[in-house]
Amino acid sequence: MLDVIIAGAGPTGAMLAAELRRHGVSTLLLEKETQPVSFVRIVSLHVRSLELLAMRGLLGRFLERGRKRPVGGIFAAIPKPAPASLGDAYLLGIPQPVVEQLLEAHALDLGAEVRRGCAVTGVEQNKDGVTVQLSTGEQLRSRYLVGCDGARSTVRKKLGVNFPGEPSRTETLMGEIKATASPEEIASKTANITHQRFWIRPFGENTYSVLVPAAEVTDRAEPPTLDDFKKQLRTIAGTDFGLHSPRWLSRFGDATRLAERYRVGRVLLAGDAAHIHPPAGGQGLNLGLQDAVNLGWKLAAQLQGWAPDGLLDTYQDERRPVAEDVLSNTRAQVELSSPEPGPRAMRELLTELMDFEDVNQYLIEKITAIGIRYNFGNGPDLLGRRLPDLDLHHGRLYDQLHQGRGLVLDRTGRLTVDGWPDRVDLITDPAAALDAPALLLRPDGYVAWIGDNQHDLNDHLTRWFGKPRT
Repeated sequence: MLDVIIAGAGPTGAMLAAELRRHGVSTLLLEKETQPVSFVRIVSLHVRSLELLAMRGLLGRFLERGRKRPVGGIFAAIPKPAPASLGDAYLLGIPQPVVEQLLEAHALDLGAEVRRGCAVTGVEQNKDGVTVQLSTGEQLRSRYLVGCDGARSTVRKKLGVNFPGEPSRTETLMGEIKATASPEEIASKTANITHQRFWIRPFGENTYSVLVPAAEVTDRAEPPTLDDFKKQLRTIAGTDFGLHSPRWLSRFGDATRLAERYRVGRVLLAGDAAHIHPPAGGQGLNLGLQDAVNLGWKLAAQLQGWAPDGLLDTYQDERRPVAEDVLSNTRAQVELSSPEPGPRAMRELLTELMDFEDVNQYLIEKITAIGIRYNFGNGPDLLGRRLPDLDLHHGRLYDQLHQGRGLVLDRTGRLTVDGWPDRVDLITDPAAALDAPALLLRPDGYVAWIGDNQHDLNDHLTRWFGKPRT
């Protein structure tokens, strides 16, 4: 019997598979598509996602294939520079197929198996495991199943988990298309267009990223065509700019839905199978990656038998509120993009407020997920937050997290992790630039304890990493 089957080999599924394999969990990725995605859509990896990649030693591979972008102007596309307090933070623009390729290759390197052309058609579970029915007629058995199979998740539907929210009210077309018009002509004719669901931005030689409303175009069940884009551009800008030779064309809506539960027995949901929202701020793929890193070590602990009671349930407890917040901020951004007088007035007011650095920073931290604080109880503000990378006497902090283990960073020289050497590492560094005597980091990089008392530390090690080894 396999340990874990993951339905869906997109970024969330591939990241989760790698996290599980890092802990020796046997993992099979099932993907209904026979080939990886081929259309070249550029996505932005946000600050927190880049930090997680650095924690697993993957960031360099992504930097080689992407392009750094500023973090300013990402909330509702309001053009404000990033506040100085964020330092050298950046986003990484990278083609989605490259993200999927790199993450899948990483999972394979760690020993995961991928099977394509295998759609999940049925799910049954009992106290011992999960039976997965495939479109091929085959049945597979695993101890756990994770549905990373997207917004129309078969796993979620077979579980009977409700997916409440709002259906799409507006549809938008987006693509990367070549144009015969000169950059000067395009800039001149679009300079004064204030429609918030429109842009035509340079993206390589004679190629543009084009965003237009999808009103009165082809049936939403059908893929958009180049003529759809041309028609909408003629309506908005008076010309189609000689669009031709599209790289890819897509359509998206502003549907907003959140699964009522992330876990039913031995079956869990992650990524778009658990939450969908408008693409405002580019948060969707990032939210899924962060789900995967939160879930991976907890599910591995459950399978390896050392998980404390309730650890696996903290996945939903922590990640579902984060998704709720993303749904809320994308709803707000969609409203702010409306050309109606009320939302336009709100947008103007918010634009003024974002001149205050604290307001601008708060909104950027919300979009990039570095403002998350999990509820770990009372304590200093750093408790429950992510710890930025630090210089240590023998390297960088994130380099010490490549194996996905816990970490005690001790400035006192008095603490130990005796009893948990197979789960938690100890670094003693009196010179660490840390405003605390010592802290405990979970494998996902969040601060789970702050203090200097060994007995108190042992209690928190037990809370997060189970009973000590005798």
